Amino acid sequence: MAETMNGLKRTCYNGTLSTADLGKEVVLTGWTAKTRNLGSLVFIDLRDRTGIIQLVFDSETDSELFKKAASVRNEYVLAVRGMVRRRAPEAVNAKMKTGEIEVFVKELRILNEAQTPPFHIDDKANISEVNRLKYRYLDLRRPSLQRNLILRHKIAKIARDYFSENDFVEIETPFLTKSTPEGARDYLVPSRIHHGKFYALPQSPQLFKQLLMISGFDRYMQIAKCFRDEDLRADRQPEFTQIDLEMSFVGIDDVIEINEGFLKRLFKETRGIDLKTPFPRMPYKEAMRRFGSDKPDIRFALELTDLSDFAAGCSFGIFANAVKEGGAVRAIAAPAGHFTRKQIDHLTEFVKTQGGSGMAWISVGENNEIRSSVAKVLTAEEISKIITLTAAKAGDLICMVSGKSDTVYTVLSALRCELGKTLGLINENEFAFLWITEFPLFEYSEEEQRYVAMHHPFTSPVPEDVDKIESDPGNARANAYDIVLNGYEIGGGSIRIHDRALQQTMFKALGFTEESAQDRFGFLLDAFKYGAPPHGGLAYGLDRLAMLICGTDNIKDTIAFPKVQNASCLMSSAPDFVEEQQLKDLNINIVPEEKEMDQNE
Repeated sequence: MAETMNGLKRTCYNGTLSTADLGKEVVLTGWTAKTRNLGSLVFIDLRDRTGIIQLVFDSETDSELFKKAASVRNEYVLAVRGMVRRRAPEAVNAKMKTGEIEVFVKELRILNEAQTPPFHIDDKANISEVNRLKYRYLDLRRPSLQRNLILRHKIAKIARDYFSENDFVEIETPFLTKSTPEGARDYLVPSRIHHGKFYALPQSPQLFKQLLMISGFDRYMQIAKCFRDEDLRADRQPEFTQIDLEMSFVGIDDVIEINEGFLKRLFKETRGIDLKTPFPRMPYKEAMRRFGSDKPDIRFALELTDLSDFAAGCSFGIFANAVKEGGAVRAIAAPAGHFTRKQIDHLTEFVKTQGGSGMAWISVGENNEIRSSVAKVLTAEEISKIITLTAAKAGDLICMVSGKSDTVYTVLSALRCELGKTLGLINENEFAFLWITEFPLFEYSEEEQRYVAMHHPFTSPVPEDVDKIESDPGNARANAYDIVLNGYEIGGGSIRIHDRALQQTMFKALGFTEESAQDRFGFLLDAFKYGAPPHGGLAYGLDRLAMLICGTDNIKDTIAFPKVQNASCLMSSAPDFVEEQQLKDLNINIVPEEKEMDQNE
């Protein structure tokens, strides 16, 4: 039978004890991290979320207590009362925060026993992600994850404190709202009361925070839960958290200034780093031209070189045809790597994994001797021209990719990051911030055969491009901005449309009829009739921001109960089937999936 805490009350956390507590009687609680029985002495490492303290039991002092301590196993839940004392000099553990002290136990209560866990709860243990997520409640006992979640809590608190001090009001917006599909798919929630109708879980609080601006709450913020039914990547989840904010009577500079202040404070209080502000800004087109990405990692150089003009008239048919068909040829000159053929082959295969058809390369030797995969199809003069255009030096490797322009950008952006890691060009202790501005207002969807909003339909164009919404949508620039950190977009926002006529023009450009626009967004258009102020805002991805501050490369390490790649939870088995009566209450009938017909049928 498990014992109780009756009569005992925890006096402090384990990791907070120090030599300042010598001689004090303390009551501690936690889980058994490790036990050692030396015959006359039993040592137990007691763990809570603040750290580990060593407990000592002596057979000569209390044989019954000693016997009880000897029965304790890993992950037993304990409460103890004892005296803080200094460890013997030879027993001091400099690697532990509490390594100079121990607690000599006078009373032990076993609050609960535990089965042997499926893995050792230790940061050094090699545990598969499947097991970690299946037994997430055990995984969360690991010190690193507990530190991450505590740091995440601190990030949220700093956000609340900072924005409150700057006159923002925290307001909750609805979870159950209207489906307004544009972009990612909504998660739909059937209504029991309204037959055949559905709510949608919010992809963001976008429309509601704009309505709050119209309501007169000129500064809003919220730690908001959001949901998107989209294919998952390593740094994305189907449910995620935003630090969401909106401001009235502002322009881009105002939004950027308040957010640079937030980030400066955040990194000072979490990492002890004094960020230099203002952060650099870079237009979208320049970022793509130089780095092939709208979220470039600027901790290292390795910029792209456009070889398209040269390639159009060169003797290599693949290059020339790529340009002729409206594509591009671009290159990266990797510095002084002295690349072996095996390393070059690895880079070629890497390019293929990123969607490229292959990689042409030129290696410049120490004495300017040339090795190249295209030596037989390019003249010596053409190879020399490429070396000049890329400013390649002795020891450099010129990596060239051709094809559709977007594909070339995607491939070389990924290759650039791979080379940065391989060549040790990245300072892992550096935090390099960058604002990307002047995004395209639209992008053309080949799948839908129409223009779609690059960000969302409520983003305003830059003032001088308003007329381009109808006349030249492909070249219209958005009054939008992303904040990028070390190659990750950590936040994005825009100055919003606040004029009803302009919003209707935007909807029309996106292919909405007046009726469909009114059906989906009528409540917003109606609100615009009653005096909408100029406004703009930004939303941070809290999960991704926490990932970078915590120094991990996996977003799951900053979320208590994350989903896997197929949006399921290995621990709870969600999503799962429900009872038939629940479906009847919701007027839902499950249609069996059609089986694939046998080829012989």
